[in-house]
Amino acid sequence: MWTQKQIDDLRALIASGAQTVSYQGPPGRSFTCHSLKEMQALLATMVADLARQQGTHKSYRLASSRKGFGT
Repeated sequence: MWTQKQIDDLRALIASGAQTVSYQGPPGRSFTCHSLKEMQALLATMVADLARQQGTHKSYRLASSRKGFGT
């Protein structure tokens, strides 16, 4: 779905402070982000999707305890 080039382009867009990006097709698409937070969320989604496509997605499990350690 996403390519490393698209991820790199979005990172460059975030660094430049611009809010609109266009990708040439097929399919061609463009979008305008309303905030830095929105662009960062999209970047995180793109990176995770690409990692899943490449089989490099990492997942983590965290342990929790109600009583704490050693009690």
